[in-house]
Amino acid sequence: MFKVGFFQFAPGFGKVKENRSTIAAALAHAGADLVVLPELPFTGYLFENRAELMGLAESPKASATLDGLSELCAKKDFFLVTGFAERTEGRVFNSAVLLGPSGVLQVYRKLHLFNTEKEYFDPGDEPLGVHEIRGVKVGMMVCFDWAFPEVARVLALQGADVICHPSNLVLTFCQETMRARCIENGFYAVTCNRYGTERRPRGELTFTGQSQVVGPKGEVLVRAAPDQDELAVVEIDPEKARDKSITAKNDLLADRRPEFYRDLVSPYFET
Repeated sequence: MFKVGFFQFAPGFGKVKENRSTIAAALAHAGADLVVLPELPFTGYLFENRAELMGLAESPKASATLDGLSELCAKKDFFLVTGFAERTEGRVFNSAVLLGPSGVLQVYRKLHLFNTEKEYFDPGDEPLGVHEIRGVKVGMMVCFDWAFPEVARVLALQGADVICHPSNLVLTFCQETMRARCIENGFYAVTCNRYGTERRPRGELTFTGQSQVVGPKGEVLVRAAPDQDELAVVEIDPEKARDKSITAKNDLLADRRPEFYRDLVSPYFET
């Protein structure tokens, strides 16, 4: 069996050290194999412009934030997926990072930018992928990627047992949609969302909380409240994610007819 969980909280905008301390304190006794944090949990979310974002972003190769969390992973013997504002060579990505006792294991750059993110983040430029930890294959997606079923399906085809989904969700139906993604693909999904209202010069956003772990049949194994800090850990069976059967004669992946799906990879143009 494999223990997965999330830590839901309300980051303070621009308070990187304080947010990092809050996370470290919460995870000190998590007792999990893998924990997921929200999207952009160190910096906050609603940036005024690209310059402000660049001032808060860090390089994974030289990050006090990631180094400190990797040390915590080593000390407590667990793995962590966290959102992260990734700065590299004049570009900045809304990323997710898989950390372990040895440091950064994998970086995923958000493919589908939401609303004002398009004004200051660069779109992800690397392919989707999975990484194996303790015999379990882990995939990553970030927040608005939930709206694009292609992301979840590609990760499923790559063998993902668990999808880690750092999020700053503001729409009311995202959590339920992730249940559908699990049913469609037969994997587990850990959506870690933040809560609270972020008030900034350009406006305000209220986040929906309700972080959750969902099973391969769409069952909600645990769901947090919409408005409070919460650390939750549940035990999952990765073998259930490897059984893609729906009936004795139907398999979620083997029954696909990709020769009829060519429009999925064709450009879309409104007429």
